[in-house]
Amino acid sequence: MPIDPYILLLLGTVGLAALLPVRGTAADVASGASTGAIAFLFFLYGARLSTREALDGLKHWRLHVTVLACTFVVFPLLGLAARGLVPVFLTHPLYQGLLFLTLVPSTIQSSIAFTSIARGNVPAAICAGSFSSLAGIVITPLLAAALLGSSAGGFSADSLLEIVLQLLVPFVAGQVLRRWIGGFVARHKKVLGLVDRGSILLVVYTAFSEGMIQGIWHQVSPVRLAGLLGVEAVLLAVMLALTWYGGKVLRFDREDRIAIQFAGSKKSLASGLPMASVLFGAHASLAVLPLMLFHQMQLMVCAVIAKRRSHDPREDVTPSTPAAASRTAVGTGTHSG
Repeated sequence: MPIDPYILLLLGTVGLAALLPVRGTAADVASGASTGAIAFLFFLYGARLSTREALDGLKHWRLHVTVLACTFVVFPLLGLAARGLVPVFLTHPLYQGLLFLTLVPSTIQSSIAFTSIARGNVPAAICAGSFSSLAGIVITPLLAAALLGSSAGGFSADSLLEIVLQLLVPFVAGQVLRRWIGGFVARHKKVLGLVDRGSILLVVYTAFSEGMIQGIWHQVSPVRLAGLLGVEAVLLAVMLALTWYGGKVLRFDREDRIAIQFAGSKKSLASGLPMASVLFGAHASLAVLPLMLFHQMQLMVCAVIAKRRSHDPREDVTPSTPAAASRTAVGTGTHSG
């Protein structure tokens, strides 16, 4: 299976932070730059999502409720169930990070990309990822306060406000200015991808540099890391199965099930990293380690699934009526855009 160069960049960034952690004034500059990069990323997300897409997405409320339930209900329940794996497979700090990863919102960029490759409902994936990210700005800190308790020591009204200012306000600003810059952003999609990946690399470098300076990596052994990877592999497999077969039980069509699977089984580094920095402070690097590993895993696995889904028949059942054929034609036209 080919390795995404971005995964190598993530690993290289961690290695760079281990060898050359940023310190002192440079650390303050890097922290400010990473905050600005994430804010700019969410500004571009807001500029990209058209008001019409958002309103049309609201009509497909069953799909979005399903994705939100997977993201903020099923995932956290599985995270709580993993408490029984301490201390055999996970240390308590690693479990705290694992539980935090189950609380963060879904992705936007990769959910859209994989849904498009698999010939799924792309507009639904755009809205589902955006709605999840916006809801997570409030839901994730509240869940962290309720389930992590004192571990998320940075949670307060001020921390919630900081997260809102960093993520929600830029998104709203992008929506307001979309009338003037939306066309430019749509024509330069590669810029959004570069900002997405570059901002995450910068936040990873800053967080892991702080972890090196704090000396917390001595708490994680190779055996514990292997245990964490195994637990996350099971978590991802369970969520991929639940979102796919659960969508079938709920009678969603193939295109919707693809959007549900990719939006409902994934977690966002772009949202999770700044939230962790606010909520966990100096211990954010250890808290986001499970999230970063899960992010890499989900990219590799979902890339393979999307490629295979792209070869699936257009419909799960053979159309027997003109209405079914007409619906397929309409769906195909929508997704090609």
